[in-house]
Amino acid sequence: MVQAARSGVQNIAEGSLASATSKKTEIKLTNVARASLGELLLDFEDYLRQKGLRQWDKNSPEALKVRSDWSDMSDWSNWSDEKLANTLICLTNQASYLLWKQIQRLEEDFKNKGGFTEKLYTTRKKSRGY
Repeated sequence: MVQAARSGVQNIAEGSLASATSKKTEIKLTNVARASLGELLLDFEDYLRQKGLRQWDKNSPEALKVRSDWSDMSDWSNWSDEKLANTLICLTNQASYLLWKQIQRLEEDFKNKGGFTEKLYTTRKKSRGY
């Protein structure tokens, strides 16, 4: 679980750093980050199943509260395993959704504006008078 979470974070950072020179690499690494979060979700679901704990439906009152009210997040030290795992599922789903939206935007930008290589080619072509 730790490795999947770290991989997600590291690929987001690496993709962001690569964005200056390769939109293709940025898109690829953002997809890898999202896949890592998918692994993490499966791990949380397995944890709940193995412990015989209930997994919240995405529209359950508890899940809706996580998505709308962060004021209850301050003192999680006394939370049950079920509440912790389900809260992390909700937050991981939100992060995955945001990465999906980012991937869509990156792909659209790449389609409309090209990447670093295309921009270099255009600049080189203009400087040569073509």
